[in-house]
Amino acid sequence: MKVANNKVTAISYELTVEGKVADKASADKPLEYIHGTGMLLPKFEMELEGKEEGDAFAFTLTPEEGYGQVDPRYVVEIPKTAFMVEGMLREDLLKEGNVIPMMNSDGHVVQGTVAGIGEDTVKMDFNHPMAGKTLNFTGRIESVREATKKELEEGLHGEYLPTDGECGCEGGCHNGNCEGEGECHHGEGECCGHHKGKCCHEGK
Repeated sequence: MKVANNKVTAISYELTVEGKVADKASADKPLEYIHGTGMLLPKFEMELEGKEEGDAFAFTLTPEEGYGQVDPRYVVEIPKTAFMVEGMLREDLLKEGNVIPMMNSDGHVVQGTVAGIGEDTVKMDFNHPMAGKTLNFTGRIESVREATKKELEEGLHGEYLPTDGECGCEGGCHNGNCEGEGECHHGEGECCGHHKGKCCHEGK
């Protein structure tokens, strides 16, 4: 069976960025997704289209084909009061390089990286961690099968089901469903240059 729309595809892979392994999934714990449903980067899916179980792959995505270039509009200063949880400033979160889930003005959860800490404000970078990076993938198609009706309606991991409205931030990987060990493959699509934000840490 070939990789095509509405096929559940499992892949093992390794992603290298600037000569270092940035993300991977092994053959015994592969990344599974429903092809053609927008779970992965469009060019990533195009490279796998038509391949069969056992086929190897190797390709490179430019920043434009991946997560775009770094946009300075997505680096913003946010008042420290936005990081108050139950009346307490979460100083344990405010460390440069930390990734913090936050709620934007549209009520969506977005991932921001602490880029700097001032006296009254925190500089947050809402660009994707892989923005501006060239992505080098190698891997293998582990299996291909038809998706069930339930999987097409609810998602492979239930990602199409309505949520309870809480801030259950699972990260920036495969549309919120990490199968690998790092951060990659699906853009957030929601980077918020107009971020008014509030801290949304572990549903609190």
